Amino acid sequence: MCGITAIFAYKSDAPPVRLRELESISQAMVRRGPDGSGHWLDNEKRIGLAHRRLSIIDLTAKASQPMTRNSLNGHKDRYRITFNGEIYNFRVLREELEAKGVKFTTESDTEVLIRLYERDGPYMAEKLRGMFAFAIWDHVAQQLFLARDHFGVKPLYTADDGKTLRVASQVKALKAGMANDSSGPDAAGYVGFFLFGSIPEPYTLHTNIRALPAGSTLTVEKGGKRKKTCFFDPANVLKNSVKTGPSINTLRDIMLDSVKHHLVADVPIGLFLSSGLDSATLAGLATEVSNTKINTITLGFEEFKNTQNDEAPLAKTVAKHYKTQHYTEHISRSQFMAALPKVLSTMDQPSVDGVNTFFVARAAANAGLKVALSGIGGDELFAGYDTFTTVPKIARTLGTIPGINSFGKFFRTITGSLIRTMTSPKYASILELGNTIGGAYFIRRGLFMPWELPEFMEPDMVHDGWKALEPISRLNDTVTGIPSPENKLRILEMTMYMRNQLLRDADWAGMAHSLEIRVPLIDPILFSSLAPLLGTTNSPTKRDMANTPRPALPDTILDRPKTGFSIPLEKWLSESPRDKFNLRLWAHKVFEPYIEQT
Repeated sequence: MCGITAIFAYKSDAPPVRLRELESISQAMVRRGPDGSGHWLDNEKRIGLAHRRLSIIDLTAKASQPMTRNSLNGHKDRYRITFNGEIYNFRVLREELEAKGVKFTTESDTEVLIRLYERDGPYMAEKLRGMFAFAIWDHVAQQLFLARDHFGVKPLYTADDGKTLRVASQVKALKAGMANDSSGPDAAGYVGFFLFGSIPEPYTLHTNIRALPAGSTLTVEKGGKRKKTCFFDPANVLKNSVKTGPSINTLRDIMLDSVKHHLVADVPIGLFLSSGLDSATLAGLATEVSNTKINTITLGFEEFKNTQNDEAPLAKTVAKHYKTQHYTEHISRSQFMAALPKVLSTMDQPSVDGVNTFFVARAAANAGLKVALSGIGGDELFAGYDTFTTVPKIARTLGTIPGINSFGKFFRTITGSLIRTMTSPKYASILELGNTIGGAYFIRRGLFMPWELPEFMEPDMVHDGWKALEPISRLNDTVTGIPSPENKLRILEMTMYMRNQLLRDADWAGMAHSLEIRVPLIDPILFSSLAPLLGTTNSPTKRDMANTPRPALPDTILDRPKTGFSIPLEKWLSESPRDKFNLRLWAHKVFEPYIEQT
């Protein structure tokens, strides 16, 4: 995993690219790549690239970046690339290119990207299997090409002032380089965070910084002309999949294939192991296909001892079952409090989650690992959340009642304050907002309700942010044309909670310890292969997934109630038993450092 930077002064009257700015942005991402760094600035100072390297594939200096290659038809130094991520099928792609006479001088996936771009242009992105964000400069065409992976596993942010495009792996890095930036706070980012506990893409806290959409590319030419393409949309995959495909009996082969591809590395690989089905399944499959012993890492907490939230004993059982090299790290309240400043400072954008990933990533790094597998995506792919049943039920029930929105608004207005003193304020809004899939999902996944925000935010900001986001309309639009309620929820969970929360948290929390986190259950081939089954009567379940390893998972794991990968955050942050700390208070705490920045 790495950190990438690009600055392109595409307008003729744009100020020249400054080396100091290029280096400042890159230096702000040193944790993303402690193994090396490099930069390049063209003679005219119109384009610059920088890179922070975490060496995973081809550890030699020859694979350092930014990487430069002549074109195959003789143009010297035509292509330059800065790349963050891993391409799991790069060897297959390399063989295709070699069959056409292309010569390679490294064993890296980076060099394959250059040659693939030379052959296929922007269409090369749809051939990639992996997690990636990269920028390629074409000197002859005088254009910058950006691409981000199918599901948005890897982040990529842009800042465009109308003359110069700036690109980086982190929002904070872009801000570090733009010393004279006068842009203000983005209402959509502020409001979005408090509504969901994370900022919905493409927004950030800054009006001039946006995320490049997942599964998309952007080409910017000298002069400013640009072209955007979308090469992957999970909703379209489900809409267009023909409901005749693999049988449930082929699930094991499809799962093994994904895990095998995610083990491609020239360094040892670990796995975050809880007592849940997702990580236990990955442990079993990984030990089947790996040529080396898998390292597994588990967290333990004194506060959870002898409760169903205690992951350590059952995780140890799984590790013994599959003969992994197992590590358990126990985290105390004092250790958490000591690490809290770093937790908050390494968040690239505010998030109410990710603390668990921060500590398990730290444990993996302490074990000497650079790469770890995570079970993120299992609940989204195999319908493991209760949202898959509760949200459609709420929408179906309320959607048949005429005038429910107007009555619900009246009900919320007169009862909201009272209800909030007794239970979740969501119950005050359910009649007003819950009569569609998007609205019911918003109620279920929301952190604060919109009517609460003016209590601690400027009313104008709340108004502008809500208007820009249009969250319920946007959620409903996302699943338009998808007939299956299960698939509607699948897409909402993948494009909202998974992308904006889980994947973003995995990135910053892993990179805080220079650890690359891979997600075998979030894979375009796996998803597309299963798409014909998803949402049908043969839709694979979490139990089907858990039945894929050989030998089978222990019964104690298969029969365990779902608990989630949690930490005792409320107990750690509560001053006394009567002073209960909750997720809403935590949201305010993690947001505090960002107020001054914006």
